[in-house]
Amino acid sequence: MTDAAIRARSIKVTATAVTAMERELPVEVPVALVYDGTTHAVMMASPTDLEDFAVGFSLSEGVILAPEEVESVEVVEHTEGIELRMWLAKDRGLALVQRRRTITGPTGCGLCGIESLEAVAATFPSVLSEATFTAADVMRAMASLPAAQELNIRTRAVHGAGFWNPEQGLVAIAEDVGRHNALDKLVGGLRRRGVDIGRGIVLLTSRVSVEMVQKAGRSGAPMIVAVSAPTKLALETADAAGITLVAIARQDGFEVFTHPERIPEATAPEGKFGKSAKHAAA
Repeated sequence: MTDAAIRARSIKVTATAVTAMERELPVEVPVALVYDGTTHAVMMASPTDLEDFAVGFSLSEGVILAPEEVESVEVVEHTEGIELRMWLAKDRGLALVQRRRTITGPTGCGLCGIESLEAVAATFPSVLSEATFTAADVMRAMASLPAAQELNIRTRAVHGAGFWNPEQGLVAIAEDVGRHNALDKLVGGLRRRGVDIGRGIVLLTSRVSVEMVQKAGRSGAPMIVAVSAPTKLALETADAAGITLVAIARQDGFEVFTHPERIPEATAPEGKFGKSAKHAAA
């Protein structure tokens, strides 16, 4: 299997010195997702957790509804990249043929190749989880993430997506050069293991764009916590789907943008903008 990182030489230049350096850099390769012999998408990704990526991407893109609808996954390495060859249950394969959707996405692209503008606003069932989390839970969850990001510790150049619940702490972590890929890997691994995503928090080291909310929402996650801010459409999507969106999470606090009722301490009064956090997306 292709290594996830390589060592590269560089020359560090400062105001006082010039130093020969060596550091690790992340590897990104073209990964083709192939269903029943036909390439559906090519993503630039880190060559790790590829079976989880195959299943997670398939779930988040609506190709399958459950992990068992992928009957087999074969990872095939080529000089040019990697193929993830999947064979689908018969009805899912037929549905995919009818859908006629082909996307080709570079790193950071989550909505490439969709056939209509309406597809951007595609809806999914509201998240009905009644799980609640304290402010301390949110802080502990985010604090658990950095030390678990082994590839990022080595390279300082990849995104992470984690899943945390109060009973177990940090349950899983996935890393990738692409933030969408990291989340797909996380969801794929959790669903393959039968983890109840509705009882925990999805953690993101990236900004929160609409497709990240869509992917987390389709998995049933009741709460997203991210280090960076959300976009307007991400906020509106999370609000409509019943997802608690927490962002700008730092060591000293965080901001709750939608559905603060899942965090008992987040009972902000009407502020100078004339609306509470519960209706911030309005």
